[in-house]
Parts: sequence; structure tokens; C-alpha cells
Amino acid sequence: MKKNIIENIKTLLYALIIALVIRSFLFQPFYIPSSSMEPTLLVGDRLFVSKYTYGYSRHSLPFSPNIYNKRLFKKKPERGDVIVFKTPADNRTDYIKRLIGLPGDEIQIINGDLFLNSKKVLIEKLNYKFEIKCGNETINTTFFKETLPNGVSYNTVYRKEGSMKNTDKYLVPKEHFFFMGDNRDCSRDSRFLSSVGYVHFNNIVGKAKITFFSNDKSVAHIMNFTKWGESIRLDRFLKKIK
Repeated sequence: MKKNIIENIKTLLYALIIALVIRSFLFQPFYIPSSSMEPTLLVGDRLFVSKYTYGYSRHSLPFSPNIYNKRLFKKKPERGDVIVFKTPADNRTDYIKRLIGLPGDEIQIINGDLFLNSKKVLIEKLNYKFEIKCGNETINTTFFKETLPNGVSYNTVYRKEGSMKNTDKYLVPKEHFFFMGDNRDCSRDSRFLSSVGYVHFNNIVGKAKITFFSNDKSVAHIMNFTKWGESIRLDRFLKKIK
């Protein structure tokens, strides 16, 4: 009996160690709680983030222990990547946004158009009809296909009324990055310097790779199994994030 208990404890410890290694160095699951990345990511999406894509910092480990202040095996992110990072304000809260600006880039919104290093980012208006949320509010938006200088394209939405039309110039510091949500008028991101601002390379957790599950909590809580037929978004299972 005692031997069986010891063996069970060993098995549990091994399982915990394997799970810790996978979470810290390979993939970590994340849940999307807000609408700041709609239409790319929806509230209720669950996704895997690769921890190895950009190398490892202290934020790769659970609880972000302050044991190392550099990045190991680092590989620089590319414009357009969807990335999870720790907010500079507290080095604890996870945010997920799209990378727009690299170190040294100059970014500005002028008359509703996004400029990168004084060049207007290519946009194409789309006639999509898709219910876009901002918190509990459904907002009236205009869809655009946005293409960055490196050729990466994705969909963004702007409010038809009350959109952020003009900003100051943002100059991205060395070793920092500039992020924006795809739901441009419902995203607290690098445009808000006092709360998010420029994100240091070491604060990057990983790259969003794939959604593996999605549940529309506005229809029913995930534990309400009788409503799964209505609340689970089957079309988002194993969907690659672009």
C-alpha cells in the first residue's frame, strides 16, 4: 500500500514537471477575455502561444521570477505578429495585440490613416458584415484590410463614428515595440503611453499560433453543456492565427 502511494506521488510529480516544461518552453494556453483584437480573436477564444519563437526571458516562467534580466536565444519579432506580452505598467498582466512598430520606427495616425515611417500603410475597404463588440456594446464599424511594408495583411475595424482620427508621433525606443489591437477604437495598447506604451523585448511572452477552442459566453457559460450546440464556435477550432 505504501509503495503504491509513493509510486502515485512520483507519477504526479513527473506529470507536473513535464507540464511545467511544456508551459515554460514550448506552448502555453491563453484565454481571450476582451474584444480588443476582434475580428481576429473573439472573446471566449482559447489559444496556444509558442514560448520559443522569440527566445526566453523571465516572463517565460510561471510567476515571472526576477532571476534574469536578458533574453536567451532571442529572435526578433516581425511586424504583423500577434503577440502576448506583459504590460510595462506592472510586468504581470498579459495583453495580446498585433505588432506594428519595431525599434526606431515612427508611427502616427493622420486623418484616420496609419503612417509608418512617414509612409501611409496600405489599406483596402472591405464590405464585411460582422458583429463587432466593445465590451458589452455592439459597435458600428468599417472593415479594412491592412497591409504592412513586409507584406503581412490582416483585417482591422474602426468605429464609423468617434474614431481616433489623429495622434501625436510615436518614436519606438531601442529594444522596444509598438502594439495595436485590430479593434482599433476598442483597444488599450501602445497608443496609451501612461498605461501600456512601448513594450520592452523582455516583456514579450510569445507568439499566438492557433485557437484550439472557442465558446461564446454571451450565449452560455462553457460549463452549461446543454447549450454547447449554440455557444461553441466549431469554425474556430484549430484555426491558425494570422
